Amino acid sequence: MSAEMLASWRDGPARKSIVEYVERTVGLAGSPAVPVEERVAVFDNDGTLWSEKPMPIQLDFILRRLAEMAQAQPELRERQPWKAAYERDYSWLGALMAEHYAGDDTNVKTLGAGILAAYAGISVEDFEDQSGAFLRSAQHPTLKRGYLECAYAPMVELLGYLEANGFANYIVSGGGRDFMRPVSQDMYGIPRERVIGSSSTFAYSSDGPGGTITHLPQADYLDDGPQKPVRIWNRTGRRPLIAAGNSNGDVPMLHFAQRADKSTLRLLVLHDDAEREFDYTSGADQALAQAETEGWTVVSMNHDWARVFPT
Repeated sequence: MSAEMLASWRDGPARKSIVEYVERTVGLAGSPAVPVEERVAVFDNDGTLWSEKPMPIQLDFILRRLAEMAQAQPELRERQPWKAAYERDYSWLGALMAEHYAGDDTNVKTLGAGILAAYAGISVEDFEDQSGAFLRSAQHPTLKRGYLECAYAPMVELLGYLEANGFANYIVSGGGRDFMRPVSQDMYGIPRERVIGSSSTFAYSSDGPGGTITHLPQADYLDDGPQKPVRIWNRTGRRPLIAAGNSNGDVPMLHFAQRADKSTLRLLVLHDDAEREFDYTSGADQALAQAETEGWTVVSMNHDWARVFPT
């Protein structure tokens, strides 16, 4: 299908790399077409498909729940992460992210324990109702637009362009799988069964018609770093042809999309547009270095995107 679908992409090296790669893959450049079943593309979500600053969108959702718990149970107000949520101490959370990107996950585990406790015992349907309602009603704290309007317009166009050319698109995120599923089709055209993300464990009980699946206060896996290739293989049984990310946690996924038998396309979104979104490279230093040495395509928000968000 035509590259005219990439209306929000400026002419430049990034758009050219995408179009030339897709045209080669579908056989429009004189090369044999890659079989459709092999056309798998994987995308990180936070910072790649939608905005992740000043905090990941799911973290906003979680903090509201933790604050509610601390309001109802005063004894939690002196324990992290409830203390930070109740006091709106975003400096603790900011330090946590900086520590995570530096390799120290001590406070990430503290936050994770709080998250697991916050939703222990809730059914999968109730959790989905809550997360879906939040995503469809809450506003971004600084961009002043609804969260559903915080998807990057050029990336949504890219997903549509790839789908029109026979690619199966997957979300592969460190965020919660079940948090993203309620809106993945509406936001990205990606069906819920193609959402790969972090998860708790579950339990099933046959209590009534159809039974109930509930969240347990135990982590199943955190879909970040080296877990991303593992989860991609578990779900698809293939190495992807296209991978897109924006941070150090995406490096293993981008490495995994390297094949000896076929050419691949690796994209790294660079946040360098303080006027329209944010300007930062924290947590992406290793990825940017790898992009330079391995020839990944760096996508500059400032230079490559004519617009960032849908109008």
